[in-house]
This record gives sequence, structure tokens and C-alpha cells, in this order.
Amino acid sequence: MNQEKLEINTIEDFEKLITEWYEKNYHGFADKYDAAVKNVKPYPIGTDDSVKHDWTDATIDDLCDFFNEWYIWNPDLSTGLEYIQRFSWLYYENDEGLEFVTSDPGNLMTYYYVVLNGQKMDSAASKELADKWMKELGSEMDDYIIPEGGYKSFNEFFSRELKEGKRPISGLKDNSVVVSPADAIVNMIDDNLSIKTPINVKTQKLNVVQLLNNSKLAQNFEGGTAVSCILMPDVYHRYHAPVSGMVVESDEDVAGNYFGIDDFPKLINGGNIGYGYDYSVFEHFRRGYLIIKTEKYGYVAMIPVGLNTIASVIFEEKFKKVTSENPVCIYKGEEVGYFQYGGSLNILLFEKGCFPAVRIPQGQIIGTLNEKGLVDKAKRQFSF
Repeated sequence: MNQEKLEINTIEDFEKLITEWYEKNYHGFADKYDAAVKNVKPYPIGTDDSVKHDWTDATIDDLCDFFNEWYIWNPDLSTGLEYIQRFSWLYYENDEGLEFVTSDPGNLMTYYYVVLNGQKMDSAASKELADKWMKELGSEMDDYIIPEGGYKSFNEFFSRELKEGKRPISGLKDNSVVVSPADAIVNMIDDNLSIKTPINVKTQKLNVVQLLNNSKLAQNFEGGTAVSCILMPDVYHRYHAPVSGMVVESDEDVAGNYFGIDDFPKLINGGNIGYGYDYSVFEHFRRGYLIIKTEKYGYVAMIPVGLNTIASVIFEEKFKKVTSENPVCIYKGEEVGYFQYGGSLNILLFEKGCFPAVRIPQGQIIGTLNEKGLVDKAKRQFSF
């Protein structure tokens, strides 16, 4: 569907637009929405009441009311997923629901809402929310540069910069050392990548060609390794180069969906995303990518993925659109870009045999524990 994007400045503009789409059945909008709500599936056993929302036979007025409530609502460190999960029941294990949110005009609807919510998080009115999160984070804020007078908006806070020296870079003179691109939970996804149609490999599915937006360089990762670096909402949200070399190809804005993980509860209730999760879903979300050519270790790719409630990933100017004709030098630990509020992870790709394992020196953190009997903090704090 080809349509010039409209300027939607208020939640009232948004509600008026989708109501008109429904009344006119614009490009099948009403048909797709009605099919979605007629095929809503039951909640999984044990679903928390706080994240439930019954979409069965919901009307267009119900949809407008839901988005209005979501727009008014503000997340905190422990409830960042509440409305995202409530919305996800519309397409939970529901093919018609997925069709509604991942094809136009439903996908365009989610674009308008995400942009509108992003404008709210950019506004001066969101400063109060930034101050609230800062208070909750407490002494952790000592790591960050706080501008005089505080952050002007929530997104300025969310993409905050570190003070010098707060994240020292390991192995600066050793190019064989790979560093984490972000403050992340790290999971191995796959160590035998297929670059073409997703196939089962240790229960994983990963289409490297799509992740790299049909890049000719994707073929270099056949049989290689992929690693997931997941960002939680309370951490530093800028991402950096995992290795040194030459950026030979990049694109900060690969179009994709804003919502549409058919089993979002499974993703968050797992506490983390490692073996056993179908990563093929990330091929279809808005993302960027950057491919680094190293001197001795082949190509290394980094794919920042914007998941639910995020409209883009943001690269530093020199990395926004690199081609083989204009390669750019990059140094390990150098800032590549950042996420604003919404879901985020980085996927790293390595050539076959070049990244055999995650190695951690004795005495360094490998994870954190949750008190027995308490709800896993990670289940409620995924930043999607």
C-alpha cells in the first residue's frame, strides 16, 4: 500500500484517522481488525491480571479507547511492559491478529502511534517522568552525565551518556578481544548460521540475509556464530563497536514492523532469550546494521533491533549509510548509536570458526540471581 505518511500530532488526530479507516474499510482495515478480534486466543495459564486485556469482539471504539489509555499512561522500571503485553493479546497465537498489525494499514497505524508516543517522550512534559526514573535508579545515576538543570525530556534521559571511564574497554591493543556493544544480557543464539531460508538449527531460526537487508556480504556468515545482547530498560542505551576495523557497509534505517511477536508472553516469561527462542521474528522488525571488516578475523556484523514501541535506531552520522566505496574506520568501544524509549537488542554475527565461545575471566560477573520465590525482575523489565 503506497500512501504518503500523514502528520499526526495528537492522540485525537490518531483516533479520528483509524476510526475513518474503519468506517471506510480503508484497504481492508475493518475486515482485518474484525478478523483479528474474532480469533483472539485464551490467555496462557497463570497470566497476571495486571497485563490482561480482552480483545474478543472488540469494536473500533474499544481500539481507540485502548490507545488513548496507553498514551496517557507512563511506564516505570517495573511496569514498562504493561500496555505492550495488553496489546499483544490481540495477536497472541492469532494469525489474523498478526496479519492486522504487520500489514498495512494496520502496520501504518502502529507506526503513527509509536511516533506519537515518541513525540510525547521527547516533550518537555516528559521531564517529570525522567526525574522519577532517576530517583528510582538512585546511585546508579552516578555513572552518567547529567546536564545542568536535569534532562529536558524522558528520551534525553533514556539515551543518557556515560561519564568518562565508566565503561573501560578491554583488550584495546588486542584485536582478538571482542567486547560487549552495550550494557546487556548476553545469550548465544546459534553457532551454525544459515544465510538463506530459516531452518531449524538447535531449535533456532535465523535468516542472515534478511537481517542484513539482502547485503551481498551476508554470505560470509554461512556457518558462523550469532550472539544476542539484550538491553534492559534501566541500563545505558547507547551501543558501541565490539571490534576494531573498517565499516564497509551500514544502514541505520531498515524498514520493518513495530509489533508482531506472536507469542510475546513466552519471550518475556522466559526471563531471557537464548536457546529455544525463534529469532526469525527479528528479521521483520525495524532495525539497522553495520558490517565491520577486521584485519585477521573476517567480517563482524552488528544489528541493533528496535522492537515494540520504537520507530527507529539512531546511528552516529558517519555510520548512517556506509558503502564499500566509502568505508569508515571504527575503533573497539567507539559509539555507534543509541536507542530511545522502546525495545532494543543487538545481534552480533561472526564468520565461521572466528567466535567459538563467550569467555569470561575468573571473578567477573556472569549474571545476577533473584531471591527464591520472588517474581523474576527480568520478566517485568524487558524493554520492548
